[in-house]
Amino acid sequence: MSESPRRRQLLDAAQAVIADGGLKGLTHRAVDRRAGLPEGSCSAYLRTRHALQAALAEHVSGQLLADVDELADRLLHSDEPHGFDAALGLLLRWLDQRDLLVARLELTMAATRDPGLAQVLATHRARLVTIVEGIMTTLGKEHGAARAEALVASYDGLLLTALLKPEDERTAFLAESLQLLGSTMAGAPVT
Repeated sequence: MSESPRRRQLLDAAQAVIADGGLKGLTHRAVDRRAGLPEGSCSAYLRTRHALQAALAEHVSGQLLADVDELADRLLHSDEPHGFDAALGLLLRWLDQRDLLVARLELTMAATRDPGLAQVLATHRARLVTIVEGIMTTLGKEHGAARAEALVASYDGLLLTALLKPEDERTAFLAESLQLLGSTMAGAPVT
């Protein structure tokens, strides 16, 4: 779904609110303040807290999916044999977008208690797994939905761990971890 500029401004502000204060701090007023808009602006677009959370889950997941789609397209049209550098670059770029990652983590935890939110995130995750499976096919690796889903879950864990590390250790940690994943999870080349 295409977002209007105002709705995007509100959702970007909501993402920052969550990153700063957690999901408990996500209120319509906090979003209005963060966006620099008059009180009532957020509720005019997203009437309830649940609507705000669901829209934010779509917004955050959509950004991540767009990045992975772009990575898949780039790998399809490149001669990079295993995609290591491209994957590392994407994960490092996401680490620089702390608000995006923290909002995603907060929404994921909330989804464990909210079936509606869980459905929004599950739909996006299924699309992500499909893209990763396609990347594995493009790179000539063993693939399958279960292998791709395990790889996506592994990347989630790597991102969370890297987010908790000092900035100067993140690149080395991710590079080493991706090498290990590449040799164990991604599967051998298909011959």
